[in-house]
Amino acid sequence: MKENPEYELKLVDRTLKTNDDQIINEIQENLLITYKYYEIAFNNEKINSVNTIEEAEELIKQIKDDNEEKELDLSIIEKYTQNEDEVNTTKIEVAKQESEEMIKEKIEKQKEEKEEELMPEVNGIKLALKPISGTITSRYGESSSLRKSTHTGLDIAATTGTPIKVVADGIVTNASYSGSYGNLVKISHGDGVETWYAHTSKMYVTVGQKVSAGDTIAAVGSTGNSTGAHLHFEIRINGNHVNPQKYLYNQ
Repeated sequence: MKENPEYELKLVDRTLKTNDDQIINEIQENLLITYKYYEIAFNNEKINSVNTIEEAEELIKQIKDDNEEKELDLSIIEKYTQNEDEVNTTKIEVAKQESEEMIKEKIEKQKEEKEEELMPEVNGIKLALKPISGTITSRYGESSSLRKSTHTGLDIAATTGTPIKVVADGIVTNASYSGSYGNLVKISHGDGVETWYAHTSKMYVTVGQKVSAGDTIAAVGSTGNSTGAHLHFEIRINGNHVNPQKYLYNQ
């Protein structure tokens, strides 16, 4: 932080008697002190500040040396203020640690935001993940001797007991044995969107319970009209089933 005083020239009548102490006091009272310091910015957002340009340049060099594999958008912004309280500079050793922690947090946040942008949407509801990993054994719309109508969902084979994750935040509207569906969990996600998880061996949720994307709600099984362990997964919009592969399991 540098203090740059500003001076104002005043002429004094030589015939007047002057008091040097009084003059000095008046000058000090009217003196405006400007503080100069340097902000370090990552992606144009302040992450720290130091006293000198040399410290700022050294700080950026050290951060880039520690993160050679990353392309970091770091810059130096020269700042001026007459309010000392606005100046909050940090010693370079501390500034380096603080700055790297903030950069890490911002990179993680940017990554999460990018991942969220890429999430598939059903009627405005983001689907954060697949309910399970496994082999698709029956697709939406297929016919089978086991069913009176075409397939209303997607069958994914997995071993009995495999955890089933809910694909988005929501509220449990059903968790019971439901005829040919066997043990069936239904989740309402709002905006008319529901997901169904059928033939489960165990159900870990109850009606009315709030769940978050990624929560384990059930386990793979073979209850109801089923010939082997698998998850029957449905997506419904306003009560109508749609092809889950428009949104998930399409890559």
